[in-house]
Amino acid sequence: MTDIRAALKQGISQLREARVPSFTLAAELLLLHVLGRDRTWIYSHPEEKVSPADAARYFALLARRASGEPTQHLTGKQEFWGLEFEVTPDVLIPRPETEHLIEVALDRLAVREIRAGRKQTLTGEGLQIADIGTGSGCIAIALAKELPNAKIYATDISPAALAVAQRNATRLGFSNRITFLESNLLSAFSPSSHQSPITSHQLALSLPNGSPLFDLIISNPPYIGRKESNSLPIEVREHEPASALYGGEEGYELYGPLILQAASHLKSGGLLVLELGHDSLPAVRTLLESPHWTNVHVTNDLAGIPRVLSSERTSA
Repeated sequence: MTDIRAALKQGISQLREARVPSFTLAAELLLLHVLGRDRTWIYSHPEEKVSPADAARYFALLARRASGEPTQHLTGKQEFWGLEFEVTPDVLIPRPETEHLIEVALDRLAVREIRAGRKQTLTGEGLQIADIGTGSGCIAIALAKELPNAKIYATDISPAALAVAQRNATRLGFSNRITFLESNLLSAFSPSSHQSPITSHQLALSLPNGSPLFDLIISNPPYIGRKESNSLPIEVREHEPASALYGGEEGYELYGPLILQAASHLKSGGLLVLELGHDSLPAVRTLLESPHWTNVHVTNDLAGIPRVLSSERTSA
């Protein structure tokens, strides 16, 4: 029977030899998952014995990770915005960079309130928000956490992704504040759409003309070019959903229709906040060079890469 120190050492060595990125962290997370313990506990009990059954589970997971399966799929979870999200192969794994999207949205909403002379304590009262391409629901749920009085809609083209997002919202206690919709971009909000669970009657009651007018439209759309697929890590290329990864041959093709539709669904002064691919800024920024948009801002991530593009809808 092995102990925790030996099991972890062997796990790190096995993943290092397989050239797994962040191999030490991956070995730790898999051992924590198997033992149901936290990091503090395993490092303060290095001589604690690992049962044969747990050791067998651990080394089986290490083998799967070495073959390319993401750690998050093996543990079934990923932290984002201080919350733990269920992740499956049906959704994109939440990335730390996407937290910049939340930060920019909250900052710009707060500035808008200050400019309007309203109270600076932003609770989301009266705000209508749409998260387009919600995946695991991490963006919509993070905004629900920060804006407890906002009404949030979250769309995805994938029913399987929506099921994961709904489970996350329910487990984290936000399901009553987020309406999930199967939709290709913003198509669910067009006057001719009758997509469940929102009915045309409910839309008419909640927003003018049966077509929602939002204060914020936020999205982390698919932005990888299919031409780049062979250069992606195996964890991404073979294990994350293609519909959440690829935005077309070049990668930026979805931004055009998304920005065009957003212009029709934002209130005057409403905000559009988009995550960018590592090289998509030049192509996407030009799409906002129109009379519909003003106050265009670019926010870099911690690596200095342009990560978030945000803009304000001009007066109609």
